[in-house]
Amino acid sequence: MNVLQRNNVTIKGKGETVMLFAHGFGCDQNAWRKITGAFADDYKLILLDYVGAGRSDISVYDKTKYNTLDGYADDILKICDELNVKDAIFVGHSVSCMVGAIASIKEPRVFKKLIFIGPSPCYINSDDYTGGFDREDIDNLLEVMDDDYIKWSTTMAPKIMGDKHDPELKEELAGFFCSCDPEIAKDFARVTFLSDNRKDLPDIPVESLTLQCSEDIIAPMEVGQYVYENTPNNKMIILNATGHCPHMSAPEETIAAVKAFL
Repeated sequence: MNVLQRNNVTIKGKGETVMLFAHGFGCDQNAWRKITGAFADDYKLILLDYVGAGRSDISVYDKTKYNTLDGYADDILKICDELNVKDAIFVGHSVSCMVGAIASIKEPRVFKKLIFIGPSPCYINSDDYTGGFDREDIDNLLEVMDDDYIKWSTTMAPKIMGDKHDPELKEELAGFFCSCDPEIAKDFARVTFLSDNRKDLPDIPVESLTLQCSEDIIAPMEVGQYVYENTPNNKMIILNATGHCPHMSAPEETIAAVKAFL
């Protein structure tokens, strides 16, 4: 199957330099709709759906391939190879930040800048690291998801979006979660929340930006600070925005921060 069809790749914009947008867990490329217009006149925009999300082809899902974030990074690189993408700007949300980091390490020529929105290299606390969750918390989260994915989605979406935001935003995020293939989403959740990519941060070969929300239950301030301190040539901007999805809840502030970096 053509990789562009597999991942429902959308291409738009007028510029020559590519900006590739990779959505976070439970979402699809429509999550970027509030910010992409601000870059369409100056950049060529590439958007995609991970296998299992949006309008991707779930028939090609391979449990073994996608058992690590490397499988998703390989998909990104195959898309870039198909489109002859070089020196692009990667914009990733949440787990996609580490997917982009892995891709840049594997193929440094593909990306010249990485933009991380709410990154976390590891979600689980340890003696010398604050990830935001104890292992027991993650195990409970995955167990609830296994029992009733739809109920988990409608319960967690408001917390992830942030309590201060309008109900419409929370419902939109819940809608993304519920539209994903449930079995693939459960697999992706395990890969996301049990991954530890801290060792990869020092090997990121290109300039990067960390956008950290002032309040975020998924990627708290300590996590953003860790990414900043352990990634070469990384800049950190702390947004006034709250929650885990500033590209949805605070698009103007997110656009301004990205443009300042670019």
